[in-house]
Amino acid sequence: MSGEDAPAQQQNAEEQKQPQQQETKTPAESPKTESKPDPPPTSASTEAAAAAADADTPAPAAEKVPEEDTFSYRALVLTGYGGYDKVKLQVKKGKPVLKSGEVMVRVKMCGLNFADLMARQGLYDRLPSPPVSPGMECSGIIEAVGEDVTDRKVGDKVLVLKRSGLWQEVVVAATTHTFLMPEGMSFEEAAALPVNYITAYMMLFDFGHLRPNQSILVHMAAGGVGIAATQLCKTVNDVTVFGTASASKHEVISQGGVTHPIDYRTRDYVEEIRKISPKGLDIVLDPLGGSDTHKCYNLLKPMGKLISYGAANMLAGQKKNLFAVAKTWYQQFSVHTLSLIQGNRSVCGFHLGYLDSETELISQAMAVIMDLYKQGKIKPRIDSTYHLEQVGDAMRRMQERHNIGKIILTTEPMKEEEKKEEAKKDEEKKKDDKKKDDKKKEDKKKDEAKKEEKKEEKKKEETKKDEKKPEEKKEEAKKEEN
Repeated sequence: MSGEDAPAQQQNAEEQKQPQQQETKTPAESPKTESKPDPPPTSASTEAAAAAADADTPAPAAEKVPEEDTFSYRALVLTGYGGYDKVKLQVKKGKPVLKSGEVMVRVKMCGLNFADLMARQGLYDRLPSPPVSPGMECSGIIEAVGEDVTDRKVGDKVLVLKRSGLWQEVVVAATTHTFLMPEGMSFEEAAALPVNYITAYMMLFDFGHLRPNQSILVHMAAGGVGIAATQLCKTVNDVTVFGTASASKHEVISQGGVTHPIDYRTRDYVEEIRKISPKGLDIVLDPLGGSDTHKCYNLLKPMGKLISYGAANMLAGQKKNLFAVAKTWYQQFSVHTLSLIQGNRSVCGFHLGYLDSETELISQAMAVIMDLYKQGKIKPRIDSTYHLEQVGDAMRRMQERHNIGKIILTTEPMKEEEKKEEAKKDEEKKKDDKKKDDKKKEDKKKDEAKKEEKKEEKKKEETKKDEKKPEEKKEEAKKEEN
């Protein structure tokens, strides 16, 4: 899981309100008037004069409606915690007001991260309470600039990094949270770059101090951070990369630079790594948490580093926020301080969302990442692109771990044909789900019927035994008499 976000200002309350529907009012009835005698007929000359007078009178000018009142844009809004249907597409009205040092961006593409899935379930404490627009990264074109903005101009293509609020057609951000897109970079690539590559870069080089001839374990190697980390490892000579992923993804991650792919579903990754590298590993990137953190720690060589940056196991397990997880993790390892010292190992925690004030650090990392992109050494892999209307499908794909690379949301509205096709798919899916539910109920009834049959059989057997007991007693009595 990426489990990370970036510095941001919280959305203002007005942006979080749902648009009010305008009430259609019926015209009031005209008051009744008394009947009057018909006016005398007018002559042709009189009518002509009246027409000429009307022609000379200028028509009233149409009132110009301010742009602020007509400006609207679509936004995905988290309306509450729970399932995929809690993220809804809404229309916001009113043009955002720019403060000094801010720019307004017309968004083209948005990135989806594991932290967004956790936020939907109420497990991510860096997102403001609902209703709120999620989204930590996007790309687009600057439409307006505020006062004192000298390093950005209207028409610039930028990628944006914020804590939240970027799953919208229009966003406002400080220039320090925007980065100019290099020549040749697509909007999809730009939206896929910030969170995953900054996270991977800082873990590998700021915390991990990755050097030639070292070995590293990358969990979830087919995900956004996993692919970013693998590509960055290739920029250093002779780094051995172990990567966990389902078997169907091994060919892709091997081509991307994973030296030893491991199917975590059918193999024990600890045993597999020990076979190839008995001494252990130099660096482990741990997005899983729970018992896997302890397994990863025990895989470290002396001077090895475990870098924990998420808790993907939480999505299918117990519900705690990241602060609670971090507290539990700290308590567990605090008990084993002596073990840490004797093992000469280190344990680090990384979360991009808690680097809010460290814009200089983030800018430095982004500068290196952009340079590597220009050199062709890194390139985001796009798994799939969904319309804002399909955000539920996009989140489901990530949560069920079907993606290889980054999942992107596009702000381009769906065409009518696509909407019809989508509605048809939804209808078919509902039917399939109903069939599955009916089958489960039927299977449950059959199981219950079998249990009842077994109970009846058991009762009959017990009854037979009870009936046999008097006869057995008589037999025993006869034997004693003899």
